Amino acid sequence: MVAVKFEEYINDVNENFSGWDFSFITGTGRMKSNLLSWSYGSMARQLIKHANSMLDMGTGGGEFLSKLQPFPETVYATEGYKPNIPIAKKHLEPIGVKVVSVEEDSNLPFNDNQFNVILNQHESYGPEEVRRIINSNGVFLTQQVGGLDCLGINEALGSSVNNEFKDWNLTTAMSDLVNNHFEILYCKEEFPTQRFFDIGALMYYLKAIPWQVPDFSVEQYYENLYTIHKHIQSEDFFDVNQHRFVIKALAK
Repeated sequence: MVAVKFEEYINDVNENFSGWDFSFITGTGRMKSNLLSWSYGSMARQLIKHANSMLDMGTGGGEFLSKLQPFPETVYATEGYKPNIPIAKKHLEPIGVKVVSVEEDSNLPFNDNQFNVILNQHESYGPEEVRRIINSNGVFLTQQVGGLDCLGINEALGSSVNNEFKDWNLTTAMSDLVNNHFEILYCKEEFPTQRFFDIGALMYYLKAIPWQVPDFSVEQYYENLYTIHKHIQSEDFFDVNQHRFVIKALAK
């Protein structure tokens, strides 16, 4: 790798991030992730084909959902991060999706048994509330970020880990769904590699997802960021392990 000064990357942390669009670093190949053995998008697309009414939980800016057309007659999407709401509406309302702002997983503004397909990609949820709004024989599909996700970043930075989610994994999620009258149709859990090819990409990533290192700033972690930068200059990349699991469940 051609040597690049650490200071030349610092401004990347201030690049604009909106919706759920990481193309600034993924579209240029500066951050890449290993493939999972399943495709959430393929599973979601098949479910939508046979849906009469559907909900996408935590739609972000609507970028992903908009690519799953055509939709059934009734389609809703929720989003809890207020800056994403106008972005999601811009992407989704012209194609017939009603975007709803939500604040609590346990109190969603929908009727009992309203949907026969509910999608959830990397969004928190309350299994009891999901069961309330999905009808019997409806399907809930979720891909989740597990509690061990990218802890290698925290270790390299010497930052604390949010232990609130340390036990969030496939076993816990399956148990919660079964206890709320779901039958597990499919499940899988994997730990693919996430690779950063320059320190600017890592800083941009941490600014975009503040829950990984809640007190992150370049000034706070300057020395450890510089150490990671030197590692990348030597080895060409910095690797950590993601934590992902997927569940397809039938409401009983």
